[in-house]
Amino acid sequence: MKTKLLFLFLMGILLGCTSENIVTDAPTQVLMLKVDYTTNTFEGGTILGFSRQTENFTITNEYVSPGDFGSVKLTYKELNQTLFEGTIHWRMGLGEMTFPKKLEPASSFEYVITEDIRYPSGFEDVFNPDNRELDYEIPWYSVQGLVKVREFLADNPDQKVKMFLYTPSVGEGDPKDWYWVIYLKR
Repeated sequence: MKTKLLFLFLMGILLGCTSENIVTDAPTQVLMLKVDYTTNTFEGGTILGFSRQTENFTITNEYVSPGDFGSVKLTYKELNQTLFEGTIHWRMGLGEMTFPKKLEPASSFEYVITEDIRYPSGFEDVFNPDNRELDYEIPWYSVQGLVKVREFLADNPDQKVKMFLYTPSVGEGDPKDWYWVIYLKR
């Protein structure tokens, strides 16, 4: 009987988790957000926590150009920790994000009640193999009003927001499959 009660109690705790529970007390936190490329709709995000603090936040990339299949991996250089990993398909289907495995849905994030717009100190494109001309402000508008974004900007006001356009389908790929990935650090 005690086992059943303990199980029900633990299930209640797990099912009661919301995006507020993704807040971590790790000394270094990276907020990762996903924004649809064609609609600029915020789709979800997560907070990645790391046990070591760093002064700098450098993202490096490892890119395997898709002959038929390729991939991209982004790493937090100072900690040698993966921030993103995904496959890329050339004309033969659709790649997928393989890390992180899951993002919290957009409905888990709260927006501020004010209508002001906040900007970071700039934008840094961390992966752009085709050297496309990209407008970072448009997807930024979709997330700048999130409470979490405002918190990260307040804690690290001089940061440049790191962004990249993930294209899991290329060649004859469909831009409707593409999305922006946005990173902020605190």
